[in-house]
Amino acid sequence: MNLTVVKIGGSLCGSARLEQLLAQLAGETQVPLVLVAGGGPFADAVRQVQAAMPFDDVLAHRLALDAMTHLAEVLATRHARLTAVGSRAEVKEAVRQGRLPIWHPAELRAGHPDIAESWAVTSDSLAAWLATELGADRLILVKSVDVPADSTPATLAAADIVDTHFPRYAARFTGSIVVAGPSSDDGLAALLSAPCEAS
Repeated sequence: MNLTVVKIGGSLCGSARLEQLLAQLAGETQVPLVLVAGGGPFADAVRQVQAAMPFDDVLAHRLALDAMTHLAEVLATRHARLTAVGSRAEVKEAVRQGRLPIWHPAELRAGHPDIAESWAVTSDSLAAWLATELGADRLILVKSVDVPADSTPATLAAADIVDTHFPRYAARFTGSIVVAGPSSDDGLAALLSAPCEAS
């Protein structure tokens, strides 16, 4: 499948930028896409509850996956073309129908041997894992900051732009990886239409 995975950080929740990006992706872009949303304020709530009523990180990870599901469901209300889906099979079917799926990790809720159940694995790594599983051509990480053009997964992890597990998942992905900060927003449609280059 000719496909691009676009991960949108939960830190953009409630911002005008998020609304503009969703409108652009859902309304103007005809390139086959799948979105992945972070956990945003729902994940923050899990952290707060864990601090107040301590429980292990395995449960925290699974609740953070639920947080991604909740945010996907909320974002799916922002445009008629958007739809929240919980499996790779549903992603492919939604794309076939011309919809724009927002994948949430319900299929990982019971655990997966490729994914450590820890706060150290965030939606960035999950997006890279999904891109590999789907055989996507490109992974775009939409971030709240711009990064140097020569950044690598390792330097991004060292700068806390992505999680520490991301370089491992990025190494498995054979497509191109792009980090899109605010300065990239106006050129996002052109980026999506451009040929992919393997990373």
